[in-house]
Amino acid sequence: MTKHSYYAPTGGHPPQTQLLSDRAVFKEAYAFIPKGVMRDIVTSNLPFWEGTRLWVLARPLSGFAETFSQYIMEVAPEGGSDKPELDPQAEGVLFIVEGELTLTIAGERHTMQPGGYAFIPLGSHWQVRNESDEPVRFHWVRKAYEFVEGLEAPKAFVTNEQDVAPIEMPGTEGRWATTRFVDPADVRHDMHVNIVTFQPGAVIPFDETHVMEHGLYALQGKAVYHLNQDWVEVEAGDFMWLRAFCPQACYAGGPGPFRYLLYKDVNRHMKLGSTR
Repeated sequence: MTKHSYYAPTGGHPPQTQLLSDRAVFKEAYAFIPKGVMRDIVTSNLPFWEGTRLWVLARPLSGFAETFSQYIMEVAPEGGSDKPELDPQAEGVLFIVEGELTLTIAGERHTMQPGGYAFIPLGSHWQVRNESDEPVRFHWVRKAYEFVEGLEAPKAFVTNEQDVAPIEMPGTEGRWATTRFVDPADVRHDMHVNIVTFQPGAVIPFDETHVMEHGLYALQGKAVYHLNQDWVEVEAGDFMWLRAFCPQACYAGGPGPFRYLLYKDVNRHMKLGSTR
């Protein structure tokens, strides 16, 4: 299996001699958060987490993207939490980009390394701890689960990207592929967190315009993205936050693959206003 690399921020601060202008932008249809703004000064802390800081990439905003939050967590050795999630309606996905994390869910321990993926259903009893000698960094995507009468909520699982075969997009000769951790036909799930891979020179050859909200974190490589009529250069460590119906397409730049972690909300009716 191919051994992948994953970009992880380390914080710090630029020197006083650096120009202050950067690529960060917040627009009506999308926000672009480049890796250069993920510094110490913009980290946050959470209740009941020890030896931990985080970068908040996305949070529900009225009139923008409203379905999810996404963090990059950084946990020092011996750090972690015995009470990580305080919202009883929240489901989550963890994806490890650097270091080693011990996840205990329903009493079962899992040692997660880069490429490790965990789906954590709402109401789960779980803990995380860094039992290694180096920091661990991972994405934590959270969403309020939308129940459907007659459907059971999905179960927890833990895997690694190395154990999931990518699925090629039809007609692309393998240039565009998606690593899907959840079966798209399993409508118990109301969110997908996948990995999308483009080989050098591959494209999304049309502006996708759809109802799903997106968080796209570039794990590896570089590309040029077309976002709502703007061309935006993207490299590993950058984050794109897209509201519903934001047009989107890309060219992968090479010399290696361009890969990103992708969130989208799926498999539910559109909420309607009051009929009274």
